[in-house]
Amino acid sequence: MTETTTTVSTSTDPRPAFGSAVATAVAVATVVRPEQLSCPTPCPEFDVRALLGHQVFVLRRVAAIGRGEDPFSVPELPAGVPDDGWGAAARAAAAEVLTVWADDELLDRELTLPFGSHRGSVALAAYTSELTTHSWDLARATGQSPDWDERVLAVALPAAQRILPADVRGGPVPFGPVVPVPDDAPLVDRLVAWQGRDPRWTP
Repeated sequence: MTETTTTVSTSTDPRPAFGSAVATAVAVATVVRPEQLSCPTPCPEFDVRALLGHQVFVLRRVAAIGRGEDPFSVPELPAGVPDDGWGAAARAAAAEVLTVWADDELLDRELTLPFGSHRGSVALAAYTSELTTHSWDLARATGQSPDWDERVLAVALPAAQRILPADVRGGPVPFGPVVPVPDDAPLVDRLVAWQGRDPRWTP
């Protein structure tokens, strides 16, 4: 695998890709069954329930960032979500974040993220990567096979490579080493491998 960092183009509006990534995240969350909530995922620290909570948290955090709020002000564990309510929670969080980011001015605004200050377009590309990777995690853990949007992956992979260099892993950076995959591997495999997942992972 070629570990070359690709520069994210900030002149391209990442919102269509982000919106598609959000739609996939909601679709995956909606069909998770209550009996699957305790299943393991490719994220060793998360079972399915915890990962669903993390996805909802990420959506809420991206909305807060767009509003100019402290990204650490969003509770990490959504409260009061019933076992059969994760789809509704994801839909509500998705509607919130998409409404906030409908503001064109956010793309060029310097925003405060947990990992530094970045232009809105860079921030949204980075979160497109995170949402897509965690949607892959949930899909693998629950036996789903989403139709991955190549437009999303074309934004998500270079964003991951820019924000998360191959040589900065471990400690405060909660990602494992890059998993080697062929250069011609599917984009979704290359994305999750860059973020420390083995594309061959099974429960």
